[in-house]
Amino acid sequence: MDVKHGDYLISDDPARLDATAIHAYLTRSYWAEGIPRETVERALQASLCLGIYTADGAQVGLIRIISDYATYAYFCDVYVLETHRGRGLAKAAMGAALAHPRLQGRRRLGLVTRDAHGLYEQFGFKTVAQPERHMEKLNRSVYLPPTDRA
Repeated sequence: MDVKHGDYLISDDPARLDATAIHAYLTRSYWAEGIPRETVERALQASLCLGIYTADGAQVGLIRIISDYATYAYFCDVYVLETHRGRGLAKAAMGAALAHPRLQGRRRLGLVTRDAHGLYEQFGFKTVAQPERHMEKLNRSVYLPPTDRA
């Protein structure tokens, strides 16, 4: 699936993914700081990914989606490089992801964000209706060297 957005291309072709560029961004992100390259590569292989590319093929953004392709899909690692923001790329990529044939008919879509609520609300995402039902087990130190783990 390829979608044009101005001079950019949004594509689900896994052969286009630039693991080096993706790792470079994720390792400095607030949600995956310090993530090992091998972990990024494994995550990309096990996920549906939509990359955002310039006309010359450089990767400038990503949406990674974890799904059973039957009932649930979790949107994660959503980003656009700072120098390419303000062009509607995140909105276009979210639209493409939600229209993706492999994600139709899911009962629940999920995501976690610190600062992009306005973007996701445009696509019908809301805060969790019954947060008391949701649980998580979070290991914030998993990407730290063993000597720095709490």
